[in-house]
Amino acid sequence: LKNLKINNNLNKALEKKIYKVFTNDPSLKITITAIHKKVGVKEHSKADVTEAVVNLWEKGKLNKERARYFVEVEKLPKKAKKAKAQKEKQQSKMIEGVVDMTNSGSAYIISEQTEKDVFIPPGRLNRAFDGDRVRVKVKGKRRGRVEGEIVEIIERCQEQFTGILKISRRTAFLIPDKHDLKVDIFVPYEKINGAKDGDKVLVTIYEWPKNKKSPVARVDEVLGQPGDNNVEMQSILVESGFPLRFPKNVLKAAEDVVEEISEEEIAIRRDMRGIPTYTIDPTDAKDFDDAISIQQLDNGNWEVGIHIADVSHYVQPNSALDKEAYKRATSVYLVDRVLPMFPERLSNKVCSLRPNEEKLCFSAIFEMDEEGDLYTEWFGRTVILSDKRFTYSEAQEVLDTGEGPMAEELQISNHISKKLRAERFKEGSINFGSEEVRFILDDNGKPVDVYVKKIMDSNLLIEDFMLLANRRVAHYVNKYNGGTANIPFVNRVHGAPDIEKLQNFSQFAASFGYEPLSLDTPQQITESLNDLLRQIKDKPEQNILQSLAIRSMAKAAYSTKNEGHYGLSFEDYTHFTSPIRRYPDVMVHRILADVFQGLDHVNFKVGELEKRCEHTSIMERKALTAERTSIKYKQVEYMEDKVGQEFEGVISGVVKFGLFVEIKANKCEGLVHFERMYDDSYVFDEARHQIVGKNYGKKYQLGDEVKIRVVGTDLAKRTIDYELV
Repeated sequence: LKNLKINNNLNKALEKKIYKVFTNDPSLKITITAIHKKVGVKEHSKADVTEAVVNLWEKGKLNKERARYFVEVEKLPKKAKKAKAQKEKQQSKMIEGVVDMTNSGSAYIISEQTEKDVFIPPGRLNRAFDGDRVRVKVKGKRRGRVEGEIVEIIERCQEQFTGILKISRRTAFLIPDKHDLKVDIFVPYEKINGAKDGDKVLVTIYEWPKNKKSPVARVDEVLGQPGDNNVEMQSILVESGFPLRFPKNVLKAAEDVVEEISEEEIAIRRDMRGIPTYTIDPTDAKDFDDAISIQQLDNGNWEVGIHIADVSHYVQPNSALDKEAYKRATSVYLVDRVLPMFPERLSNKVCSLRPNEEKLCFSAIFEMDEEGDLYTEWFGRTVILSDKRFTYSEAQEVLDTGEGPMAEELQISNHISKKLRAERFKEGSINFGSEEVRFILDDNGKPVDVYVKKIMDSNLLIEDFMLLANRRVAHYVNKYNGGTANIPFVNRVHGAPDIEKLQNFSQFAASFGYEPLSLDTPQQITESLNDLLRQIKDKPEQNILQSLAIRSMAKAAYSTKNEGHYGLSFEDYTHFTSPIRRYPDVMVHRILADVFQGLDHVNFKVGELEKRCEHTSIMERKALTAERTSIKYKQVEYMEDKVGQEFEGVISGVVKFGLFVEIKANKCEGLVHFERMYDDSYVFDEARHQIVGKNYGKKYQLGDEVKIRVVGTDLAKRTIDYELV
């Protein structure tokens, strides 16, 4: 009896503790497992927590919907009601942010003013599109997430759209290529501009009457027929939010740039023209924005110069060129073309570090020994003359044979870069490899072959020296005057991974027979991750595990807050080495130039700089989406004449409606829909990344090797359909 009384008291205390969890936060709607975590896993057993929760539910203090428990506001004590009302009042505030649309028609608002993204249901979008900068009224929490309503569109991200024009007797409207655009776009007859029914067109929205559900647009340009390579690539660019043409005033400004370098300009720069200098770039590249010089010093050490095109010398802040570059924020690289951030006269000629031409640069110059140890560093403006332009394969041939132009310079550069790389991994950089798909196209842009780009020492050589320059420039500014200067700066940041995601990844990797990851400290995480990445190299499951490991990481972004770069294990990091194709690098060059003149010349404001960081991060993601979309389009196009053929593949995704399979030979991914799996009825197991047959128990899991048959392609939807053989 005495023990029973003690147990009853303990149960009542636990019930009281659980109920307090809900009165402290009445918006909660959570499972017993989540409740267990909140009251203490070590202090209470799950059985006791389950019993206490069920008791509260039976007493009517908690409500239940499926497996989630919550409390009704009406049944709360007065004090708890008052606290809830106060909390909702605090949460009901206005914020600014950027719209990130989902496929379902809802959206999230990305804002520096909130820790978590604010969810916007479809009915509260107030005509906002993906990427728009908006003002949002935060309503409070619902179903465990903060919700809000868009009350004002501050700035449209995109007003031009592509799609197929449909003309009928009464109306004309656009079927947009942009799938997350959930409205029809009306086009008046007088604004059709000669387009015909079924044409792929470029339109600009110029009006959205208050009493109408659809915006009104005019046809700016008839792109051509759907399915034409040039038409589809242009559509992908516009769909991602990038204008196809430069405005006339921007093109004129580019033509007006003076290319000749005056003796007065050379006189105020460090002259590097007599030092052996080279560039290494892809075969089809024209915008060479980095070069490397190397010479041996009298003390036996090596002077390595990393020279970057001095774009900021030619492009002044707030000029037409500058405003357009900021708007675009990045060059976009599709399968068969580049949409440059600057007009071609600047990107491919004036600023490009072409061989045997004097060029103005911003340089990072280091004194190093052959082990990669750093003795001195210097940053400043220079003039260079590149002796040789290599493609990656040409440079690799020199490295492999030891013969050819600048063989000695390339060999010592490669030796030092390997030392830098080894030290970086020793310090905790994660060795994420990635496979890049490349296409061989015919004269009409149709792919005739697909292959995976081979990463060579010549690629890694350039990467290592660019990482060095980016890291040391960031350290120079962030630690200026011992770090007391607090100079507003553009950092490239990468947060720590989500431990829960890493735990799930570790469990999945264990299903392939690998040891679980050690997750107790950041050092253990990187060491065990790198060890796993080494073990899976060249294994069938390499791509799947590598991809899942990357997904468990945070996304890199630009920020004025120096939060370090987790993946590289750098305390300071920025982007300094590609100002021809990335706007953040232009900002970094300008900040550096101001610092050289003295701190009183630094006139960047943190708030404005943070907005620019946010914008360039968003545009970077859009450019990446465009690149991936163009690859997917070309993969579908390549597989069009392969219907009926069989291929070896690997399951690359498991979703509730089927299996995604990637063909080993060409990396073309397609869907095996459950409707085409006739042998059983399958159940989706999200936690284990697998499906299981109801009747026979057969399992298909992420990473499994399978044989598939191509059954169909859809270029318009950019999809490939497979069936299992």
